[in-house]
Amino acid sequence: MPPPGGGVTLGLMSFVVPSVTLRRGGVALVPLSLEHEAGLAAAGSADGLSKLKVTWVPDEESAAEYIQLAIDMRNAGSRVAFAVIDEPSGDVIGSTSYHDIILPARRVEIGYTFYAKRFHRTHVNPVCKLMLLEHAFETLGASVVGWRTDGENYASQAAIEALGAQFDGRIRRHAVRRNGDLRDSMMYSMTPEEWPAAKEKLYARLTAFAEDF
Repeated sequence: MPPPGGGVTLGLMSFVVPSVTLRRGGVALVPLSLEHEAGLAAAGSADGLSKLKVTWVPDEESAAEYIQLAIDMRNAGSRVAFAVIDEPSGDVIGSTSYHDIILPARRVEIGYTFYAKRFHRTHVNPVCKLMLLEHAFETLGASVVGWRTDGENYASQAAIEALGAQFDGRIRRHAVRRNGDLRDSMMYSMTPEEWPAAKEKLYARLTAFAEDF
């Protein structure tokens, strides 16, 4: 059963991944709910973002399905999803998640991530990753954080590598895209021992935006 307020409790080891709200640098990660449907649809529909084949970005027709799936996965114990909020405007500008949570390994993955195009190449992605990684390693006590991305999603691969994550390998024909095509998955991970150097790099990247993070 999820802990009070939602989230995932993983068995006897008491590895809990709660549906908390995280805030830093004008960005908030808020537990994803159907209240975010309109904002999520607007963020995904702008500039043709939802037409990408290498990841599922919701639009007006699929935003409710996207959110309900995230809720169902949370209730099943495998995912905790967030709406990404631009606090100055209050707009929903994307979503991201902890997912594929594995009890024996104290493992979470970060994924299901997209942002409205107007926030690409801004502080939003590094500050979200800083919040998620800091929370995973320093609050939850994760032993490893992982990422997976489509073998053809080169922008995502570059972003994950820029974090300092280690490439673990390519799993061929690992998943099915929304259009029915088979895809390879590129797997990455980071351990607590690697986190301090990655954290320093994230802070260095964020100083370029002249914000207080």
